[in-house]
Amino acid sequence: MDENMVNVLTLDAAGIASATLLGIALLLLGGSMGWFFLMAMVAFLVLSAMVTEYRKEEKKRIGVNESARSWKNVVANGTVPFIVAVLYFLNGSMHFVAQSVLIVSYVATLSAITADKFASELGVLDGKPTMLLTLKVVDKGVSGGITSLGITGGLLASIVMALLYLAIQGNIIFFIVIVFAGFSGNIVDSVLGYFEDKGIGNKFTTNIACAAAAFLLSYFLLTL
Repeated sequence: MDENMVNVLTLDAAGIASATLLGIALLLLGGSMGWFFLMAMVAFLVLSAMVTEYRKEEKKRIGVNESARSWKNVVANGTVPFIVAVLYFLNGSMHFVAQSVLIVSYVATLSAITADKFASELGVLDGKPTMLLTLKVVDKGVSGGITSLGITGGLLASIVMALLYLAIQGNIIFFIVIVFAGFSGNIVDSVLGYFEDKGIGNKFTTNIACAAAAFLLSYFLLTL
């Protein structure tokens, strides 16, 4: 595969192969909604690539630019959406909840990881970040640090992903749930980042927790 294409996707060859397998699985598990499951995941990948490339040279100068991501990043970001897709597939015959709940929850997980990506990539371009749990100023790139630009970017990203759902369903309540759950998942990521900086967990477990928090929050809000 052309190296420039790999760079645009911000994934290395193994990462692209893993993402391709994940996409096929989502397409199959989603049944009649498989196209949407896949499209939403592609939207996450494209938005992530765009924000990663944004002011890339500046990120390199301050030492916070990430190299091409591997299959581990695909697993970290794709595990929870994949699990939700499996639940959606099983629910087709078991009917333990309305299918719309799982569709919304699926988008919420993507909203969370997209928000996290935007918060991280834009936040490092702002001023000195503040550790969310301690409110102490920390160096750029430190896990758990937040900035106003990062928070704003995370919120906008969660809104963009929610708009993707709104375009096919038009349910404003579900739209609000996706934005709220996605943004909240991003906040959970920042909270766990503090412990990550202390050696408890890593960026992969934190990413999984970010998506899981969005799934659980959206699921319970819609099934209360």
